[in-house]
Amino acid sequence: MTPAAKSDLMLVGVTLLAAVSWIMSREAVLLMPPLLFMCLRFLLASALLAAIGHRTLRSLDRHALRRSIGVGLVFAVAMSCWVMGIFTGSHVGEGAFLTSLGVVLVPVMGRLFFGERPPRSTWIALPVAAAGLGLLSLRHGFRPEAGQVFYVTSAVLFALFFRLNMQAANARQHRRPDGSHKHVPGVPAIALTSVVLAMVGLVSGVLSLAFEAWTPVFGHFTPAMGGWIAASAVIGTAMRFLLQTHAQSLSGHTHGVVIMVVEPVWVALLAVAWLGETMGGVQLAGCSLIFGSLLINRAALLREWLRVLFQPRPVS
Repeated sequence: MTPAAKSDLMLVGVTLLAAVSWIMSREAVLLMPPLLFMCLRFLLASALLAAIGHRTLRSLDRHALRRSIGVGLVFAVAMSCWVMGIFTGSHVGEGAFLTSLGVVLVPVMGRLFFGERPPRSTWIALPVAAAGLGLLSLRHGFRPEAGQVFYVTSAVLFALFFRLNMQAANARQHRRPDGSHKHVPGVPAIALTSVVLAMVGLVSGVLSLAFEAWTPVFGHFTPAMGGWIAASAVIGTAMRFLLQTHAQSLSGHTHGVVIMVVEPVWVALLAVAWLGETMGGVQLAGCSLIFGSLLINRAALLREWLRVLFQPRPVS
């Protein structure tokens, strides 16, 4: 199996772990403040990965550590917005589709910050996504819910994070002012993931300390709280993001982003099965348009991926 094929297969697993993480996070924030939950979840996950990869982590030079911290800060703000969306939003399935807008925005971030030229499909997908977003916001007149605003903000930041994370995980050639090039090695996946998750835990912890009350939680801590924190830290955080970072390190292109479009579908199905959620006609139409924009945005890559996946293999 080629590295690119391994990367694609791993990203399928990432989407399943991400969907499970949505449900676990929803259950957890019903029992405790959302930012405190994020702080405990991500610090625990970071500590777990640091214990496993402590030798790799200690070998990071200052440049690699600085790159990892920068990626972590972007991801920390994105995850803080995301968990506030879960806490204030009324519909997990809808939130998953709103957050998935980050997939459409990955090429836009490439254009704005990295000088890349997005394909034509991106510009076609954006108005379709905007129409879907409009339908989700117009159910009661144009009054977007707080949860929707948090989800869309997190989507923008997730798009930037995905691009920065891929750049940090892969080796590249840095052009010096004198025109020469310097080889910059990629940050090892387990070290990069550990630092990024630690930044999320620290930033959400500071925000929680400023805006949330901790005494009631630790004064009445229950086994259910501990169970959701542990499950989210191990399954929905450490395993998921280590697998995602490793998958991105195997492939230097963003083709794998197309696979991430199935995440909101898994989340919606799990929300129906676990939380008993239902969607009205307008919600379904809005989510369908957003999902359609994801497919339009990655149409060429989807065709290429399917061609490689199903092409006849030579008989040895």
